[in-house]
Amino acid sequence: MRVHTLKRAVVALALALPGAAIASVVAAPAAHADGCYTWNRTLYQGRSGSDVRELQLRIAGWAGNNNVVELDGRYGPKTAAAVRRFQAAYGIRVDGIAGPQTFRKLYQIQDDNCTPRHFSYSEMDDGCGGSGWDGGPLSTTQTRQNALRTMWKLEALRKSLGDDPLIVTSGFRSRSCNSRVGGASDSQHLYGNAADLISNDKSLCQVARQARNHGFSGIIGPGVSGHNSHVHVDSRRENNQDRSTNHTYWAAPACGIPAGNR
Repeated sequence: MRVHTLKRAVVALALALPGAAIASVVAAPAAHADGCYTWNRTLYQGRSGSDVRELQLRIAGWAGNNNVVELDGRYGPKTAAAVRRFQAAYGIRVDGIAGPQTFRKLYQIQDDNCTPRHFSYSEMDDGCGGSGWDGGPLSTTQTRQNALRTMWKLEALRKSLGDDPLIVTSGFRSRSCNSRVGGASDSQHLYGNAADLISNDKSLCQVARQARNHGFSGIIGPGVSGHNSHVHVDSRRENNQDRSTNHTYWAAPACGIPAGNR
């Protein structure tokens, strides 16, 4: 687990202070939480802006069964519902309002480069060995941003699986890499929207079933040829730049998830 130097310093300071001072230090939101992003206002239904979009990116994995949270910068009912699920999962007040408690928790689980603490850009970059996010149909910036959303969904999935590690065996693939491994011609891996997963602690079926609740519109796992050794998850429904219609497709027949659109 990666831990911020700033957070370690705050904890050390708090431990050095007596009773009431400890509560004050721990409870007070930091003026600048870390090197990634700091929210400066409470967010709730009806609000909009780039700060809402930053929130939506981080709670995209709490969308609920067969649903997605669009990164549109508008705090609507789906965003509020995802915030409530996030709050419940992390044991903070459940009200659907993103305020100091919610932001503090997000600061705790993100690193200075905006990735969630259990996933990194390096493990998501090119299933054939790391290409710097180039060689796909999108710009490196767009691909990297898609991969960031994928990682936040994976963080939510991991949390719901008891915080047992998930291992990414293939993330973004360049066109040459995708061809080399026999990927679909318009694979979501090309866009940074997909990850192939295994776990040493949970069965593949546990991973596939739980993924249905965490914003993944593409799930392919055991029972499908070529997917009996891992679970593929992706965000195809949110991809407006591929050659496919936006839809949800799940298939893991061996896990009780019949193949088909939802």
